[in-house]
Amino acid sequence: METLQKEKGVKEDDEVLNVFNDKKVLYAEDEEGIRENISEILELFFDKVVSVADGEEAMEQISLNCFDVLIFDICMPKLDGLDAIKRVRKKDEKIPILILSAHTDREYLWRAVELKITKYLTKPYDKYTLTEALKKAAKELTQDRKIKLVNGCYYDSYKKSVYKNDEAIALTKSESRLLEYFIKRASQTVTFEEIFEYMWEFDTPTKEAVKSLIKDLRKKIDRDFLKNIYGIGYMLEFP
Repeated sequence: METLQKEKGVKEDDEVLNVFNDKKVLYAEDEEGIRENISEILELFFDKVVSVADGEEAMEQISLNCFDVLIFDICMPKLDGLDAIKRVRKKDEKIPILILSAHTDREYLWRAVELKITKYLTKPYDKYTLTEALKKAAKELTQDRKIKLVNGCYYDSYKKSVYKNDEAIALTKSESRLLEYFIKRASQTVTFEEIFEYMWEFDTPTKEAVKSLIKDLRKKIDRDFLKNIYGIGYMLEFP
C-alpha cells in the first residue's frame, strides 16, 4: 500500500511539472555561475528559458515577451529584484514569481510577502528545493485545473488534454499553449498580432499558420468554441 501511494505521489508530481512543458520562464540573476546552473535545471522543465543579468534587462524582456513564470534574485545591478517585481505586479497580479536570494533579512521577507511571492528561497538551495518551489508555481498556474469549455468538453491543464464525452484527446504543445492563452483572455478579442507575439516571438508566421492551428483546435474541441472576429482575430466565450 505504501509503495502504491509513493508511486501515485511521484506520478502526480510529474503531472504538476508537466504543466511547464509548453511554458516560458524568465530568470534574473547577476552571478553568471549561479545563473548558468539554475538555467540548466529550468531547461529540464520549461519549453523556453530566458536568463538575464540585471533588473532592467528583465523588465525589457517582460515588455517584449509573454512569460508564464518569473524568477528573480534580489540584489542585481541597475534595478533590484523587488523593485522589478513591484513594477510587474502593477500590471499582473497573478503570474507566479519565485525569489532566489541570499537575503534573509525581515525587511526583504516582508516586502516579498506584500508582493505576493509564490516562494522565497534562500541560498544555498539545491535541485530538490527548487523543484518543490516550481511545483508550487505550477499549482498556482493551474488552480482551476479542469476548465469547462463547451458542450460538456473541458480542458485538463495538468494533462494537456481535452475531455469530450469522457474521452481524453491529447493536444500538441502549440495547441495547449494557444488554448491556455485564449482561456486567460476569455471574453476578450485576441488579435492575430497578439497570437504571433505569444506563440512565435521572433519568427514571422502568416495568418494561415494561425488559422491552421485554430482549425486543429476546433476539430478536437468544437467548431464553434472560438468566435471569429472578422479580420482581427478570435474570442473564446465560456458557456
